Amino acid sequence: MKKSKMINSELSYVISKMGHTDSLTIGDCGLPIPNETKRIDLALTDNVPTFIQTLDVVLEELCVEEAIIASEIKEKNPEVYSAIKKRVSNIVEVTHEEFKVLTKESKAVVRTGECSPYANIILKSGVVF
Repeated sequence: MKKSKMINSELSYVISKMGHTDSLTIGDCGLPIPNETKRIDLALTDNVPTFIQTLDVVLEELCVEEAIIASEIKEKNPEVYSAIKKRVSNIVEVTHEEFKVLTKESKAVVRTGECSPYANIILKSGVVF
């Protein structure tokens, strides 16, 4: 059995295949997911799992070099914005419309049960050496 915290095999597999600068999106339950992008649906019910719970586990598995968020989160969801800033450095802000376009480049979009606005992030993979 795996020793790390992540037990979702589908998500673990996607992360294991990521190379430098590949991206993974974690989104709230309302984020539109492009048809051509792999969907990993973790949502069970409202706020289960939360965006931050999911982000925390992914950050234990994935070396992150850069993160992209929608600039609207600062005003519309300051609690989640603050939580992201505590966990991730090197954050790039784009508009929500630009963010949605960038999700098409992700290896996968992870849908959480989060029910708060703009609780979305694109994580760009770094290297461990």
